[in-house]
Formats: sequence, C-alpha cells, structure tokens
Amino acid sequence: MNAATEHFDVLIIGAGLSGIGLACHLVQKSPGKSFAILEGRDSIGGTWDLFRYPGIRSDSDMFTLGYNFKPWENAEPIAQGGDIRRYIEDAATEHGIDKKIRFGHRVISAEWSSEQVVWLVKTEDAQGQTKEFSCRYLAGCTGYYSYESGYDPAFPGREEFQGDIFHPQKWPEGYDYSGKKVVVIGSGATAVTLVPAMADVAGHVTMLQRSPSYILTLPMADPIVDGLRRIFPEAWVYRLTRFRNISVSWLIYNFCRLFPGTSRNLLLRSVRKQLPDDFDMKHFSSAYAPWDERLCIVPDGDLFKAISAGKASVATDHIERFTEKGILLKSGEELEADVIITATGLNVQAFGKMKLAVDGKPYEHTQKMCYRGVLYEDLPNFAMIFGYTNASWTLKADLAANYICRLLNYMDQKGYTACMPRNAESFSKAPFMDMQSGYIQRAKSQMPLQGTKKPWKVYQNYLLDILSLRLTGIEDRALKFTRLIPSTKSREKQRERQASTVSE
Repeated sequence: MNAATEHFDVLIIGAGLSGIGLACHLVQKSPGKSFAILEGRDSIGGTWDLFRYPGIRSDSDMFTLGYNFKPWENAEPIAQGGDIRRYIEDAATEHGIDKKIRFGHRVISAEWSSEQVVWLVKTEDAQGQTKEFSCRYLAGCTGYYSYESGYDPAFPGREEFQGDIFHPQKWPEGYDYSGKKVVVIGSGATAVTLVPAMADVAGHVTMLQRSPSYILTLPMADPIVDGLRRIFPEAWVYRLTRFRNISVSWLIYNFCRLFPGTSRNLLLRSVRKQLPDDFDMKHFSSAYAPWDERLCIVPDGDLFKAISAGKASVATDHIERFTEKGILLKSGEELEADVIITATGLNVQAFGKMKLAVDGKPYEHTQKMCYRGVLYEDLPNFAMIFGYTNASWTLKADLAANYICRLLNYMDQKGYTACMPRNAESFSKAPFMDMQSGYIQRAKSQMPLQGTKKPWKVYQNYLLDILSLRLTGIEDRALKFTRLIPSTKSREKQRERQASTVSE
C-alpha cells in the first residue's frame, strides 16, 4: 500500500446504465458518502455506447428502462441507442456524476482486508499501468457480458468466405453495405433489429436462424401518452405511464407462463396478420414456450414490413459450412452473401471478470449464493447490481440501488463498519439465471448461485422485489453486521490515503 492510494466511502465499477443510476441514488439518498466510478472505457453509457450497429435500440420501453427519478421525455418509447446514451449522460450531468468518473480504469482485482476494513482495488489503463484505490464499500455495475468480444462460433469453412464477416459487437465504423447481399446469423434481439434496419440500403437481408424466437410488435407512437402530456406535467406522465407499462408487462409475462399454449397461439396469430398469405409460419413457430427465452420486440412490426416488401427473408436451418460465396445449409441450400453478420449472442461473465479475494483467499463466486439478488454470501461490504431478464433491466437496478443506500445509511446509524450475508441453513441451490437462452446456458458454470428459499432466492418479479428490497427492514438473521476496527498501522495508512485524496 502506498500513500498515493485514493480512498472513498464507495467505489462503483462501471459507468453504464446501472453505475450512473447507483451514483445518482447515492447523491440523493446518501449525500454524505464520498464516491467515484471506475470505468474501463473512455465514455459513459456501457452497452449503449459500446454497440453501434445499425438500428441499435432498446428491447424494452423507456418508461420502464428509464430511471425512476428521471422522466423519459422523448416521443418514442422504444429508443435508439444514441438517445439512450444521451439520456444516461444527462442524468450524470444533472447530478454532478460526470465529474466523479475515472475513465480508462479497468478493474482487474479487488481484495477485502479485515485488518484495514477496506477493499483494495487495483486498476489498469490502456498502457498497462496499474493504480490502486481503496473503499469502505464496493459496488459492481458491470453488467453480465464481456465487452471484449461477443460469442462467435467457429463455423467450418469460415476462412473460405470471400466477403466480410463480423460480430455486431465489433461493428466497423462507417461500414458501407449498400446494395450488398447480407446474411444475419441469429434470431434474437440483435438480429431482429439489424434485419429491418439494413433492409432499405442493402441489396437483400436474410435472417438465418437455427430456431425461431417469439416476436411481439409494439407501436412506436402512444396516443395515451400524447394525451396525458397535454394535460399533466412530464413527471406525472412518466409515473402514470411507467406504472401502466410495468403492470402490462407483468400481466403478459405471467399470462405466458400460466397459459403457454394460448399465449403461443396469440403471438403467432399476431405475426400471421403482418405477413403475406403464402408465408411459411415455421420461421416464427418456436419449439419452446413463450418466455423460456426473452420475447423479441419489433416497433411497428418493422421486421415484418421488410419481409412483406421483399427486402428481407428468413431461413430456418442448420449451417453445414461457410463457402466462398456464402453459407451452405444442412438442407443443401446455399445462401449467397457479400456480408455475414454473426449475431450469435454474448459471452457472459460475472463481476466484470475481476478477481475477488477476502483476506488473501480467492473468492469462489460459483460456489456462493446471491442475497436478495444484490449482496453475495461471505463477501463483506460488496454489492452487485443485476437487472431483470424478463422485464426492463433498470426496474431491478433502481430497487437494488435504493437498497444499497438504505443499507449504507443503516450501517452508519448503528455504527457498523462491515456487513456480510452468511447462510446457516440447509436447502437446495439453483442457477442464478433461469432461462433457456443459449448465452445463459453456456454461462451457467461461471455464475453464482441462488437458493430455493428467501432471502437467497433471486426473483424475476418486480412486485416481490419491492417487498424484499424496499419494504422489508435491513435487519436479517442472514446478515452479519460487525464493528471492525482497523489496526493502528492501518489507521495511519488510511489517514495518508484520505490526505492524498483531499489534496488531489
């Protein structure tokens, strides 16, 4: 430890939607806390700054994907990526968060020291230079996938293809695809966004899928919101619409889970109405039940319009191999292409790939459970914000941020310096995420666990999480609070760190 180490009450890892949101909550609810955000990249926005492929947009409406403290005032509820990035930047500026971000600081390790009662956090910049920070409380807002690369399978014959191949996560800036034959491999949110976005400029776009996804059309214009805006202040409109959209989303999800056959028929009937009479519905008839995987949203049915206009098509088959001219399918058909886009998913990772340790011992997160979906078993003064997979991410992120502020304030009131979830019961454990999506199934062995009993069960349910994270008291027999006191030597080091931080 050197005297130049900067010290804060709270360190937030990540300046994306979750990290900026948590920082705003801290400013509002725990204003006495010193904090900084460590961001590995050079800009705010996380996902919404990283992805730059054509048509990048939210797959949830912004009245629920937006923060609970900042109204979404744009006309379109399904927002473009650039608009979402500006929304996050505006939130940061309005709360003075932009001045507290340390860009180019990728966190590579964090170790809890019981002797010093702090987290010792090591970062690395683009040149490989390291720097150390310390904090009382550490909060991970790193999302759940790698920014380094997307999931890109090793397709046979890939090296034979004479055209361009790339993953949407690494979209080439200024790439010109006008007039070209494009094949997009995938059927998830990225693929159904890319196909209609490219269709007007490309020669033709084919969505090549191994298995279909369920797709729901939502209108871009909302006359009810437009009417409310003529009567009420924007903040009221936001709250009313947010409540309505949360309720509708909850009803749709639960209806799908309770009545999978009926919901499947309704979804397919909606798609059928938007396509030509002779269209083969096998391309949208999924083998699994609705919400076994996340529903894909298409605003104003843009994907179906592109197909109906003959600008796009769908192929459902398995890939035999790439060829010089395109892709050979198992059926024997060859799809010709000038460009192949592998919208094949994400590489999931936990805790932003940083190495965690407690008093010199590596923390094995794959063996530990998550507490209330926010804290982690046997990990002191640490929280991780992880949003919903079946609803808007930020609904859970807001609840988690509010809970973290409540916890910090409670610890101050009681004079506690450390808090750690600890399980003393015996019950079954389950994977952290319970969905059938390929990227989630591939990552099961890399993720923490959840329990089958509260408070260790991770709910994908906004109402239950309101009870768990907002309305339930902080005290819990599964939470161990302590009043650890740093040693004399550690206190001297902390004074040096604090003096260094103040002087800078």
